Amino acid sequence: MAAKEDTERQNDGWVPLVLTVAPSGARRGKADHPTLPITPEEIGRCAAECADAGAAMIHLHVRDRDGAHTLDADAYRAAIDAVRREAGERIVIQITTEAVGRYRPEQQMAMVREVRPEAVSLAVRELVANDAAEREAARFFAWLSAERVLTQFILYSDEDVCRFDDLAARGIVADDQRFVLFVLGRYSAGQRSSPQDLLPFIAANRRSHGWAMCAFGPKEAACAVAAAALGGHARVGFENNLLLPDGRMAPDNTALISPVVSAASAMGRPLADAAAARAIMAA
Repeated sequence: MAAKEDTERQNDGWVPLVLTVAPSGARRGKADHPTLPITPEEIGRCAAECADAGAAMIHLHVRDRDGAHTLDADAYRAAIDAVRREAGERIVIQITTEAVGRYRPEQQMAMVREVRPEAVSLAVRELVANDAAEREAARFFAWLSAERVLTQFILYSDEDVCRFDDLAARGIVADDQRFVLFVLGRYSAGQRSSPQDLLPFIAANRRSHGWAMCAFGPKEAACAVAAAALGGHARVGFENNLLLPDGRMAPDNTALISPVVSAASAMGRPLADAAAARAIMAA
């Protein structure tokens, strides 16, 4: 906590904004946008461009030979290697265990243990679906903590926030695993998020977990700016949104980063670089 407090003092009370890019997701393809990065080489170039634009972290999905979402460890290693070649250590690499209806919890956890990533995002609903899943999940979370994997828990509602609080209070989640992601909406056709969708999450976050948000549709940037103003962090990118704030198609992922960077500058909130992001997530 001392490092976090020092950072706040240096930035007039602001914790630097951790801006994450989610450049592809699990569901979209080239038919949705021609610059959507799919191959390791494309992902690597995208990571470098987004780091230049202000992103401190990349939320990484990988695909199989048919372009479908996969949790294959070798595919992740190839993408991670490509990002490091192109962007070096300038960006945190966060992999995902997202099931997309294809993977069971034991497969999700096994992949993470094999890859040993720098950072990972986990859906509480998927890995701790019921009481019976808690024991194995606790072992996995303890392993992540021991391995110092930067862990982010995905929460889809204020009820999820309360569930996460209960897991934390009972020691299922480790003390150093309190960085969460508020998802403002669902992966459904036509989903459009609004800044007010943050309010139930904020009200439920009574333990003041460090948090970021992601949103859907052309108000993605507005949601990210609202999060920045409220002391949270933000994730943007083609995974959830292809549109600029004015409704036009974004030319690439960096175009979705730019308005958030500009707004953060206008409010006086500094951007986190990768080193700051690592410290914030580990606090």
